[in-house]
Amino acid sequence: MTKFSDLNLNPKVLKAIEEAGYETPTPIQEGAIPPALEGRDVLGIAQTGTGKTASFTLPMITMLARGRARARMPRSLVLCPTRELAAQVAENFDTYAKHVKLTKALLIGGVSFKEQDQLIDKGVDVLIATPGRLLDHFERGKLLLTGVQIMVVDEADRMLDMGFIPDIERIFSLTPFTRQTLFFSATMATEIERITNTFLSAPARIEVARQATASETIEQGAVFLKPSRRDREATEKRNMLRAIIEKEGEACSNAIVFCNRKVDVDIVAKSLKKYGYNAEPIHGDLDQSQRTRTLDGFRSGSIRLLIASDVAARGLDIPAVSHVFNFDVPSHAEDYVHRIGRTGRAGRDGKAFTIVVPKDEKNFDAIEKLIQKEIPRIEMAGAAPAASEDDAAEAPAPKRERAPRSRTRKPVEKPAERVAETPSEAVEPVAAAQPERAPRPEREDSRPPRESRRRDSGRRDEAVVGMGDHMPDFIALSFDERRTG
Repeated sequence: MTKFSDLNLNPKVLKAIEEAGYETPTPIQEGAIPPALEGRDVLGIAQTGTGKTASFTLPMITMLARGRARARMPRSLVLCPTRELAAQVAENFDTYAKHVKLTKALLIGGVSFKEQDQLIDKGVDVLIATPGRLLDHFERGKLLLTGVQIMVVDEADRMLDMGFIPDIERIFSLTPFTRQTLFFSATMATEIERITNTFLSAPARIEVARQATASETIEQGAVFLKPSRRDREATEKRNMLRAIIEKEGEACSNAIVFCNRKVDVDIVAKSLKKYGYNAEPIHGDLDQSQRTRTLDGFRSGSIRLLIASDVAARGLDIPAVSHVFNFDVPSHAEDYVHRIGRTGRAGRDGKAFTIVVPKDEKNFDAIEKLIQKEIPRIEMAGAAPAASEDDAAEAPAPKRERAPRSRTRKPVEKPAERVAETPSEAVEPVAAAQPERAPRPEREDSRPPRESRRRDSGRRDEAVVGMGDHMPDFIALSFDERRTG
């Protein structure tokens, strides 16, 4: 069995590895470290959780142990898709380079430019950055990439999903042609393959697992939920999520709950808190300081449930995650592999459950096709549990249906006519048919008409005289009598 001592690493690096408690490299580490130490380009393809980070940090530290960085010209560059993954890579360098005098800088959003500029001005051996913040520093004239000897692209497929490929191509063009490139990805999409063919020179290809496969140590399951009503779907999914967590009981020591949308992350976290669960949200719209505190709390165990968007699905190394819950089925099948890869890491057992509603069945079929495996269906008592009163308040009230309006008018009953003996009596039947109007109740704050106020401002309570008995007779005549008259 191969050990780290067999990989020609720097003795000081081997000492740090031993102190960290590792002896045997993972397959991706065993395959990638030797060609990287030889100075060759490396293309590493491995499922998440297999130790890809150490497969490039260990040879980089060994090669950078000799030499010194110049101001604003880093000697190596590591590109990561998210702030959390970049911070995690920085932690790995701190762990394995503690006996080697190397300087590093972390360039991520949400942190002051001034602090980052000060580190770059001193000169750094290792620059770890997200593409956007790196280009911001370059365009401000604070950074030169002409001294980069080793360039690493981590989680390249996630870079593709987040739209960073144009930035990656530009950064490649700013680095020397003679650089060494270490390229790592969990899957190999067509666009990723095009980039590797363009920017890598005869790379050593290390593929330790079938593309887009889940670890065998993860027990998977799917709960199919048919909502009672469309507007009750989200509420019943939250009920089902709590039912699954309760069913797992103490076995669910901590878990990550994945949602597709940031707004759903906040809603699910708020709902779980309301029912007494120790849960906190994390997504891209939160301040970096808050995201860091939340992740630290989850790692330390003070937070049991981490409600996350896909910003937390790639590269986060939290070894002891017991469960993963997919509140939403991911739109891209590859994301499913990365989500459930947060559990069952480093040979541990893990469980992953997915809630599937009818509109998600097409995406769920794509997942099973990708992993080439049927995910077991789990029968839950009451697949669509009745909503509680608290949750019912969260759903919008259904619209009341208005009765159709009839457009036909009711026939007007004509009063019985009699022959008038005198012309003046001709109006009597019509006048009798007019119902007397009930007097309108006066409001206490009603004001008299303007004319009355002009006549006598002091007589405000006096009744106003209208037409009354002075109404002309012709107004009371009906239309029929006017024609015959």
